[in-house]
Amino acid sequence: MNWESLADDYLLQSKPLWEHYGLFPHGGMDTILGKGKKDISMLMTYVAVDRYLQRGGKLGFVLSQSLFKTSGAGQGFRRFLLPDKTPFGPVLVEDMVELNPFEGATNRTAVGIFTKGKAVQYPIAYSYWKKRGQGRGSAIGFDTPYEEVTKEKITYKQWYAEPIDAGDSTSAWITGGRKSLRALRGIIGQSHYVAHAGAFTGGANGVYGVEIVGARSAGAVVVSNIIEGAKRSVPNTQAAMEAELLYPLLRGRDVGRWTATPSAHILMTQDTKTRKGILPEVMKRDYPKAHSYLARFERILKSRAAYRRYFRETDAFWSMFNVSDFTFSDWKVVWREQSSRLTAAVIGPQSKRPVIPDHKLMMVAVETANEAHFLCATLNSAPAELAVSAYAVEIQMDTHILENIKVPKFSAKDKGHLRLAELSAEAHEFAGDAQKVAHIESEVDALAARLWQLTDDELAEIKRSLQEG
Repeated sequence: MNWESLADDYLLQSKPLWEHYGLFPHGGMDTILGKGKKDISMLMTYVAVDRYLQRGGKLGFVLSQSLFKTSGAGQGFRRFLLPDKTPFGPVLVEDMVELNPFEGATNRTAVGIFTKGKAVQYPIAYSYWKKRGQGRGSAIGFDTPYEEVTKEKITYKQWYAEPIDAGDSTSAWITGGRKSLRALRGIIGQSHYVAHAGAFTGGANGVYGVEIVGARSAGAVVVSNIIEGAKRSVPNTQAAMEAELLYPLLRGRDVGRWTATPSAHILMTQDTKTRKGILPEVMKRDYPKAHSYLARFERILKSRAAYRRYFRETDAFWSMFNVSDFTFSDWKVVWREQSSRLTAAVIGPQSKRPVIPDHKLMMVAVETANEAHFLCATLNSAPAELAVSAYAVEIQMDTHILENIKVPKFSAKDKGHLRLAELSAEAHEFAGDAQKVAHIESEVDALAARLWQLTDDELAEIKRSLQEG
């Protein structure tokens, strides 16, 4: 059960236990009240090992796989140390995420076996379970006989797990075959580049996301707000708007591997220097049409949880989040946070306006098109893809990726860097041609392997692991 789903009273009453077992190493009450994606099973595991096991005793629990794979939230759990300094080590983990064994549940199922009094010793045996087939006939009914399931429906790969950061035993686990793990060690590390989440409206996409439906004189346009898919119910409105405040909007649905196409516009009301909304007096004076439009939604905008948390009542109620100078960079590499694989793409200016990614997209601002395409090619390469899939929790491709994939700074003097940039540009051009893209990606993989000093055998092992996974 996610921490966010627990009642406030329970959070506060159980706070001493979480602190006693050291499960909040990075944030105290802020983390307890919602900044950490904790799972109640981590506390239950520590209590059970502490209270119900003798030294040498074993515990088997059905747990969330995210306890082993998430970077921040699971870090306290992966200390595997009780308050009296008694260690308890996982000796085996069974990853059953792809089997989805619980009817009606979307949790990430794993089974962990722990021994009390034995420190963790890496690598740990990590069994990766998967269905034998795909599509029709692969489904496992809940009344399917056990022998049919084990003999005909499912199989597993014997993988191993170890911390992604060799110097930090509490870091997220990286998993794979022994050869794959050895090959990935040359790829794992801090990137030169830093990723950020896209612009966040605080749950008011239906206010800020618009379509341009007409033109007016003197630099104004007519817009209609996009209410489809908005989390909060807002009235559909058409209004005149100063075009200067409108930018092409890139949403998660607009991005795929090697492709990014904006499909709407966003009203940008933020002052990047103050990190607050444009001052009310400036908005009224310079952008009276936009101000009039926003005034219609004042109650909705002031009721946003993030607005109440980070801004004062006197701050502009149209203030936004995750907006800074990097948001307005002409060239960016973007990828979807919620995706089963890394979907990097390059986006440049549209009609001389920078494109604004929304908060469902991760972005890296760079200076030139060549630099963007170089970074995109390395991220979409087979070595990077395996490294990400080996440690990231699926559908959580957030900014941590560049904390763990060692991408060097682009150099216009490096022929390998330039060729990777050229290949990425070609892949974007031919994104609809699967055969052509596959040929391009083969060369990308070879150049990326050279970038990370991988041997031909190591690259072959990486590709084999991706096919099996």
